Parts: sequence; structure tokens; C-alpha cells
Amino acid sequence: MSNSRSRRPPIEGWHGWDAYAPFYDWENAQTLGRRDLPFWRGVARQAGGRVLELGCGTGRVSAPLIEAGIDLIGIDRSLEMLRRIPPQVSRSGSRFVRGDVRQLPFRDGSFSMVIAPYGMLQSLTSDRDLDATLKAVARLIRPGGRFAIDLVPDVPQWREYDNQVQLRGHAGKRHLTLIETVRQDRRRQLTVFSQTFLERCGVATTRHRFELVFRTLTVAQMTERLERAGFAVDQRFGDYDRRPWGSHADAWILVATRRPARARRRRTPRRRRNGAS
Repeated sequence: MSNSRSRRPPIEGWHGWDAYAPFYDWENAQTLGRRDLPFWRGVARQAGGRVLELGCGTGRVSAPLIEAGIDLIGIDRSLEMLRRIPPQVSRSGSRFVRGDVRQLPFRDGSFSMVIAPYGMLQSLTSDRDLDATLKAVARLIRPGGRFAIDLVPDVPQWREYDNQVQLRGHAGKRHLTLIETVRQDRRRQLTVFSQTFLERCGVATTRHRFELVFRTLTVAQMTERLERAGFAVDQRFGDYDRRPWGSHADAWILVATRRPARARRRRTPRRRRNGAS
């Protein structure tokens, strides 16, 4: 007798972002605001060459950096996010590419810096996806270039709750209400945010539902992954003012340097003639 129970399809970190696109800038303006932008602007100005932003989305970070004169390319998988990049920025000569961060479509060594702001790497929900992305980033950054990432602290410890109203407010002529449920999938080490946006225009109300999924590695675990991919982590910050990192920091920010190829080689121990290992 066959097993008729259906398995839940795998949760991918890119699911839900097209549906989230109309609300992304509104929500972030009320939570994160623009307080991280001076940090990313300062980091990118030190690149000394072209910068790539992973998960550029609506241009929340990309647009101010480009307006500051930084040579930047942004990549995102969500077409709906990319469509919301300000027109004056998308026409500025900087490129925005729709693509998968696990298979970055650029030449080897073509960037001086790669940045992954605001927990972008936490949308990679498996070890395989994270390792593929770090390998792709290492290929693109010239030796001595930098890779800067920002993680949302300790997502697996996020408190679970059901159907809580998190935000209310106006976005132009729309009135928006965010209702959220949080679930922890301990077995798969995932945190699932089930979001419902109520969009009221006049007397009509539309309900938008989707899920966003995140995964977190500790700073020590992420440091080990970066080093294994060919980077040396040389800076850790606990907030956007560059204060030292600690386990209860407001942000987990890592800045790593791409090591030269010869520094990444590991010598393979020779076998003894008697066959002992």
C-alpha cells in the first residue's frame, strides 16, 4: 500500500519576495529606516573599484550609493523588486541585473567589493546554497578585495506568535496594516514569517498573504564559512556606528578580505611508504 501523505515542498528563501515588493520600502522605513546607509556608503567608498550588491531589491541601499558616485551593480532574483528601483537611478548608467546569487553572471575578479546588506545571506536556507554563493562571490572579488555582510541577529531565537498586528500607517493614498505570524522550524533551522498585508484604498480592502523564510548562522559559524571560501574576516561590528561586536549586539556585521590564491592552498600530507595514513 503506497503512502498517500504528501510531503511539504522545500522552502526556498526567494519565495515570497515578489509578493512582498509593494510593501518592502514602507515596512523598512518604519523599522530599519535609513540608519544603515551611512555605514554602507562609507564601506563602499573604500572599495577602490566596482561594487556588487547582492539582493539589491528596490534599490533601498543601491540608490543612495549610486547617487554618492559609487560604481555599483545590483543583482536580485525578484523582478517585482527590481521594477521598483527609482527611475532616475535605473537610467543613471549603473546596471541592475536579475539573477541568482548562487550563480553570479559576472567575470572572475571583476569587483573590488561585494556587499550583502540587511540579512540577505539569511535567505539562503541550506548549507549548499550558502556555500555556492560564497564560492561565487570569492570568484568575483579580486585578491585583496572586500566582502561585507550584515546579519539580522539570532533569528532562530525570535519569539513565536500568532496573527499580531505589527504595523499600521499610510503609504501614499493607501492605508496598510501588517499582521504577522512567526513559526520556528527547529528541524530545518528556519524561521518562517507569515505576513498578511491589509491594503485599504477608499472603501476597498485587499488582503495580501505570503511567507518569508530566514536562516541564521552564528558569527563564529559564518566566519568559518567565509574562511573556508577563501576570505579572512578582519572586522566585526555590533552596530552601524562601528562599535565592537558582542553576542547581544544590535547588528552582526562582518567585513572580510579575499585572500590570494596561494594563501588558500593547503598542503596535502604525503602518505608514508608503508601505507600508514
